[in-house]
Amino acid sequence: MGRPTNPALSPREHLRRIAACAIAAVRPGPLVTTFLSTHPHVLSVGEQWALVAAGKAARGMTDALLGAAASPPAAGVVAAPELGDRSWPGLLAFAAGHPLPDARSVAAGEAALQVAAALSPVDRLVVLLSGGASALLCAPQPGITLEDKTRTTDLLLRHGAGIADLNAVRKHLSRVKGGRLAAATTASCVTLAVSDVVAPREDDPAVIGSGPTVGDDTTYADAWAALERAGVLGAVPDAVREHLRAGAAGAGDETPTPDDVRLARSEWHLIGSRHDAMRAAAREAQRLGYVAGVIAEPVIGEARDAAAALLDAALARASRLRLPCAIIASGETTVRVHGRGRGGRNQELALALAIALAERAVSAAVMSVGTDGVDGPTTAAGAIADEQSVRRAAAGPGGDARARLADNDSFAFFDALGDLVVTGPTGTNVADLQVLLFGV
Repeated sequence: MGRPTNPALSPREHLRRIAACAIAAVRPGPLVTTFLSTHPHVLSVGEQWALVAAGKAARGMTDALLGAAASPPAAGVVAAPELGDRSWPGLLAFAAGHPLPDARSVAAGEAALQVAAALSPVDRLVVLLSGGASALLCAPQPGITLEDKTRTTDLLLRHGAGIADLNAVRKHLSRVKGGRLAAATTASCVTLAVSDVVAPREDDPAVIGSGPTVGDDTTYADAWAALERAGVLGAVPDAVREHLRAGAAGAGDETPTPDDVRLARSEWHLIGSRHDAMRAAAREAQRLGYVAGVIAEPVIGEARDAAAALLDAALARASRLRLPCAIIASGETTVRVHGRGRGGRNQELALALAIALAERAVSAAVMSVGTDGVDGPTTAAGAIADEQSVRRAAAGPGGDARARLADNDSFAFFDALGDLVVTGPTGTNVADLQVLLFGV
């Protein structure tokens, strides 16, 4: 059996370095700069251009775009979860709410619609989208309040609704999503997107940021069905239920379809995704002395259930490789909150993996981390575990692993072990990364 080329570093440090390299590879600035170098037409405009940027990568994407532009935009909106003291001359900047929209999200959405509507047919609207844009750019339909949307979104998130169902509802409660932003302008529109969407259709333009510049195949009836699937139809605000009921009965304007004439001058480009992060993770693992294998299929489903399937797939892949090896995966799981603890989908997945490793006596070091640096309502991006984690926790303040999992209390479990991965917000988002090291 081989050994990593730098045995002075522990497997945990190897995992942290692999995560850091994966995240660095999807930094938004370089992604935008690289794309523009081969697509100069994006900034070849007639009279003037305007900008709408929304998402966790909005700051870096905006900086790179402005740095490449020959002239400043006539107007623009930037909406991100955090801005610090960052501002841009001539642009409206909003540190808006995420994962739930807030009043700043509404202000950002209204401003984006005004910017789009002010452009002429010889102008260009450049839209920069990344994960989180759905919450950060919000303009409720008449009769729907921000509180109505927030309550509905919170219910769907807490009941484990998938991103497709979540966005189907969001689009039909919004005046900006589902192609409505592009439909609001007579200018040509170019969208650059960094994707955090893994299913049901990977990197689906209609799902990233709830597709504000592309046609929408979902309907009011689909949004209604999404609430039914999540089991929250009776719990959402009356205004939401009545709005969707009326829309499904034909009383409301549907979102623009992909063949809507208003979207004929709108183009869309993917500039970064989870595959970029996985390739970088594999390169760093190889540099550290591991044979790297990549699982292309996304890791999805309930986090605690996805762990066993991920471990099976990783073991099968590792069995065909020389040890030590690193198996790289990525995706986006969900969590149904039944307990009173704290955690996120990455920490919960790591805890379920720790239990599976202990039960099956499999020796491995594993990590699950959000590339955005944020995992649920915690300060961690994810966590690291191995086959000894369950035993170590039981002997100390970490407690019983299965009880922690049942209480959705993965944060306390890993905090006690010192195995949280804390990066802070990374300024990008291409879903979650999993790395499993065998033979260490």
